Parts: sequence; C-alpha cells; structure tokens
Amino acid sequence: MSRFVQMHILTAYPPSNPNRDDLGRPKTAVIGGVPRMRVSSQALKRAIRTDDAFRSALMGNLGERTQRMGDEVRKHLLKQGASEDKALEIARNIASLFGKVKPIPKKKDSASEADNPPPTEQLAFTEQLAFISSEERAAAFEWAEKALAGEALPKEKELAKQVLRTADTAVDIAMFGRMLADNPDFNRDAAVQVAHAFTTNRVDIEDDYYTAVDDLKTAEEDAGAGFIGEAGFGAGVFYLYICVNRVLLLENLASDTELAGRALSALVRAAATASPSGKKNSFANHVRAEYMLLESGDSQPRSLASAFTKPVGSGNQLAESVEALKKKRTAFAKAYGRDWSDDIELHVGADDSDTLDELAAFAAVGMENAA
Repeated sequence: MSRFVQMHILTAYPPSNPNRDDLGRPKTAVIGGVPRMRVSSQALKRAIRTDDAFRSALMGNLGERTQRMGDEVRKHLLKQGASEDKALEIARNIASLFGKVKPIPKKKDSASEADNPPPTEQLAFTEQLAFISSEERAAAFEWAEKALAGEALPKEKELAKQVLRTADTAVDIAMFGRMLADNPDFNRDAAVQVAHAFTTNRVDIEDDYYTAVDDLKTAEEDAGAGFIGEAGFGAGVFYLYICVNRVLLLENLASDTELAGRALSALVRAAATASPSGKKNSFANHVRAEYMLLESGDSQPRSLASAFTKPVGSGNQLAESVEALKKKRTAFAKAYGRDWSDDIELHVGADDSDTLDELAAFAAVGMENAA
C-alpha cells in the first residue's frame, strides 16, 4: 500500500460567490501579483463532510461537531427520570471532557437589576466546538447514567480515558482531525490535508446590483423598488490540492481496512462534486470537477499550485490550466526524479479519460491488505 494519495483538481465555477468574507464578498488571494478568487479549506472540508456522496457512503461512521454535547447528556438524563438540577450537574461534568464549559452566571445582588440568565440548555454548552464520535457519545451517556445511579465519576483524567478515544470509526474525525485543548492526549492528527482552492486565472470581483419588488405595492404608489442591494461575484477555474496520508487514516480508524477503503472512495467522490453552499440559490453554481489527477506513492507530497503563479490567459482557461498542471509535474519530475508510483486521470470530454468510479477505486486500492 502506498502511503500517500494526492489529488489535483480543476473545477470551473460560473459567476458565483461560494465562500464569502466578512463583508459578504468572495474570498480572494493575491498570487503572482494578481487577484484570484479563493475558497477556504474550512469551507471545502465542510462541503465534503456534508456532501450526499460522502454521508450516504459512511452513514453510521461519522462524528458530530458541536458545543452541545453536555445538553445532549442533560436531555438524555431527563428522559431517565433525573431532576433538572441533577441532570445539569452531571452533564456539566461530562461536557468538561470536550472543552471548557460555559460558566453559570451569578445572580444579581440588586433586585432592580435585570437578571436574564441563559436558557437551561445553554448551561451545559462548551465554549468551543468539539468533534465527537458516536463511540464517545455512547460512552458519555453510559457514564452519565452511572452517575445518575449513584456511582461516583472518576477524576477528570481517568474519566477522559473512559470516554474519549484516540482511534475509532468516525471517518470525518480520522480524516480532518480535532483538537481538545483540555485533553490534548486525545487530539487527532488529520490524515487528510486540504489546501485553499484558488483560481488559475485572474479574477476581478464584480458587483451585482439588484432590486426586489414589493408585490403588494399598487400602481398609484411610487415605482421604486422595495429593496436595493449589491452582491459580489466572480468566475474562474479553481485548483484544489488534497493530500491523504493513508497510513495515518488507517491508524485513526483503529486499523479497520474495510472502513478506510470506503472512506477514501467516498472522499474522492465528494471532492469531485462538493462545493460550498454560499449564495448557491442566487447563482446555482452546481459544479463538478472537470479534471482530476490522482497520484499514489511514498515520496514526500508536493502541491502543483506553483503551476499557476502566472495566471492562465483569457482563452480556453480550462485547457490551459490542465496543460500548466502537467507541465509543472513534468518539471518537478525532471528536477527531483519521479515521485509517484502510479496515477490516474479524469478529464471531462477527453476520449481516454478514466471514470470517477475508477478514481475512487484507485484511492482505496491496497487498503484491504494494509493491516
């Protein structure tokens, strides 16, 4: 089994705004001295995790990223007949394994002062989001029930060993990792690295000036719009690089070779079709990868992003991008030697293109004999 699988993906986006900045405009980056559109790795990873191709293939083997694990425990205990106070006490103790629990506000001294405590369910929320596997969720419920039955909970470090996992069947945690600041022994290194995608061509963000009509406005009133707004957008061919450490993925999945193979197959399928949901209703940017190059091997991974330091021109940008990508790979091979053992290509419209099914199988090959 080769240690690494690297994916180089080119996807053409129409006018759209898939990933917004704090002003609501498309995220950008300056590369090679010219502006490009950009989609953050965080947005891409969430798009992959929530994609139908990913979720349907891995149902039952996915974690949950939440601040609300404590409240889930609280509600579970209430169903078991616990009092509200007891359920909240136990829930806060369990929730502290996943992060710092939000403090309970002190009551005001003065009756004249407004005292608006947060809702009860928020009293078991953690300050941070935490990725939690189904096994950890089940263990949290089990220990909460023991505490409700009168059993003393172990001290925090020992309880963490009973509830938290360093490896299990949560594929998204195994792939994208997690950090638990208060229990770093149970952090997980990400087996999948996802770069920020950026356009291979120059993009100057444009503004869509739009109006909305009030349907109930009569002809006798003014002819103005009910609302006026602006929305930024751009278009281009995006390059995305993903690197998978298959050895680490298998380790994170407790050596479950069947699940690891299924996970890799699902990742390839989702990477080909998933896109962030930003402004999708406004621009209908339902896209699929036009070109995918997958490489397997044991050598140090390397991105091909530098193929686009000089932006492609204004002609057939997709064809130019494919050519630049291949040219850069050949240049690296000439300088450093061939650093992949096998590869496979999907190229929409090309007669000799491999299929997505074949790429998914390529990524998973050898996992059955990896343990």
